[in-house]
Amino acid sequence: MHASTELRNRAARMVSEACADYDTETAALRAVAVKLGINPPETLRNWGRQADVDAGKRAGTTPQDAAEIKRLRREVAELRRANEILKAAAGFVAAGLARPQRFS
Repeated sequence: MHASTELRNRAARMVSEACADYDTETAALRAVAVKLGINPPETLRNWGRQADVDAGKRAGTTPQDAAEIKRLRREVAELRRANEILKAAAGFVAAGLARPQRFS
């Protein structure tokens, strides 16, 4: 099951607010994870990191960038296949032109 954007945003806010009440970020993550019923608590850390990436606060790949990269990789693979087909066709044409033609 995938969490909604609303849940992720709420969880990130709660962790941010809870950090003031705990000695470590990990303790805050665990407390918020228990309140929200999220297991494992590391999930919250990952959501927070991704939120920072999406906001431009941290280097990384946004979901939009990942989708674009995936699309471009598919396109490159398709173009490479087409290029191989064209090379093979050019080879057949060149071989046909190199043979002398016999006319009856």
